[in-house]
Amino acid sequence: MEHSSPTTSVNPIDRLIHAAEGKITAGISPTSMQLAYMDWAIHLANSPGKQGELVKKALKKNARFWNYAVKRLTALGKADDDCFCIEPLPQDKRFSSDGWKTLPFSFYAQSFLLTQQWWYNAINGVHGVSKHHEDVVSFTTRQLLDIISPSNFLMTNPDLLLATQKEGGMNLVRGVQNFLEDWERNQAGDGPVGMDDFAVGENLARTKGKVIFSNQLIELIQYNPTTEEVYAEPLLFVPAWIMKYYIMDLSEQNSMVKFLVDKGHTVFMISWKNPVEEDRHLGLEDYINLGVLAALERVSSVVPEKSIHTVGYCLGGTLLTLAAAALAREDNESIASITLFAAQTDFSEAGELMLFTDHSQVAYLEDMMWEQGYLDTKQMAGAFQLLRSNDLIWSKVVHDYLMGKRVPLNDLMAWNSDATRMPYRMHAEYLEKLFMNNDFVAHRYKVGGKTVSLGDIHYPLFVVGAEKDHVAPWKSVYKIKNLAHADVTFLLASGGHNAGIISEPGHPRRHYRVSLKGKGDKYIPPEEWLERAPVKEGSWWLEWERWLAERSSDSVKPPRMGGNGIGAKDLPDAPGRYVLQN
Repeated sequence: MEHSSPTTSVNPIDRLIHAAEGKITAGISPTSMQLAYMDWAIHLANSPGKQGELVKKALKKNARFWNYAVKRLTALGKADDDCFCIEPLPQDKRFSSDGWKTLPFSFYAQSFLLTQQWWYNAINGVHGVSKHHEDVVSFTTRQLLDIISPSNFLMTNPDLLLATQKEGGMNLVRGVQNFLEDWERNQAGDGPVGMDDFAVGENLARTKGKVIFSNQLIELIQYNPTTEEVYAEPLLFVPAWIMKYYIMDLSEQNSMVKFLVDKGHTVFMISWKNPVEEDRHLGLEDYINLGVLAALERVSSVVPEKSIHTVGYCLGGTLLTLAAAALAREDNESIASITLFAAQTDFSEAGELMLFTDHSQVAYLEDMMWEQGYLDTKQMAGAFQLLRSNDLIWSKVVHDYLMGKRVPLNDLMAWNSDATRMPYRMHAEYLEKLFMNNDFVAHRYKVGGKTVSLGDIHYPLFVVGAEKDHVAPWKSVYKIKNLAHADVTFLLASGGHNAGIISEPGHPRRHYRVSLKGKGDKYIPPEEWLERAPVKEGSWWLEWERWLAERSSDSVKPPRMGGNGIGAKDLPDAPGRYVLQN
């Protein structure tokens, strides 16, 4: 597939109209949505057989519900363990309380679940509809149905009614106060309630260090050693630029940076600038050159004659593999190993984010970014919230505004609310060349005018996926095992995209699976690998740190902060200036 570049000539009036629409639609292209529904509706209209099946299913489900209703009504006052004629999906916890087993609330829940199941049958399996359009229609219809779920309304939710009765309606009073407080904070751009209790440099990102290098795109932080001797090879972190780096350095008890420094590693961290309109021209290659390669060069000057363990998180991991492939092409040996956290290199099965990525949607985003010069944080947050609407939208409505309760903000939630912008050119190139065209895997992506390939990478790889990751599904992350011609240690952590990575020793209810695929080993499909790999309890950080230690030289005295110190005198201490930019 070929796509137009962000510099393609487009009528500015069209761009302005689309940019204005995007502020209303949270960045979702209405044209893309209409195309998906038209594809489905036209094919369904021309499928009388499918229509007949749906009529039969509707009649069958109605009969099933009324048989269930009669059974429940005639069993009043009796013990009845058969409370459902249809069970919710395992991940659907909306109807899990005992209140939903009582009348009339069980009727509400069962009617909703049967309706939801019928619509799933109506949307899926219509012959001729493209897979992408089917997924979009299925996802969107699910969101619309979730709006009318009986769990979202006071009079149809037994738990809400019970709480309202017990508290004399004070839960609703608190809920209105919570809603008004959230609305005011959102309008003022102050972040969620509780953000004021967290401050970068005070109780977040507290590990001691210094910015030793700065350019128009990054600050490079070197952290102070806490051991008398350190491993000879340093570590360089390349975080995702969509969020700020300090997920690696949250509170003292769950800081990955502190964990590694205390184990005797010399740690360097890239902190990305939060781009503004003037940075609209920065592209992916700028992020490679001014970001990864500039940082590698500076780290090499601090720790000369030693190769570097590199770590990339999410988009930072994708960027790191591009840079590493470019270095490997030139037989550059500055990298000792590559660790990837929830990072994709093959985007052919990139998960539910693909729902928001097609020709129409990418063009729409380009028009929005063309006007602003960047993609705003709120425009990105809308898509991520929709992916988990039950967890991130409707559960909040019920818990905060109807129950009148608050979930205390923790450090990870505070970090998650501290997003960054993305430059127009870079994000357009990322969506088109990597997400849409999959150019890297198809050997079409060029760095410095030359094609780069994952197959050139010979550095050992430690690749981490997360079981519940909606952003970078672990089976997509796993694909690198069949692409890189190197030893690949793959680890599957419990948790999601963020919580699965921040899994410090001592964190309860954590487990992981891990195995090594050597250069000559046969490929194992992910489903089969999942069955074979034994489950290990505890934090995977310890497993990874042992892997790093085994690939590091003997201990040496810690390198001087900043090396020779040239150009670092006027730079601030960690966490630096870029991470504080709003």
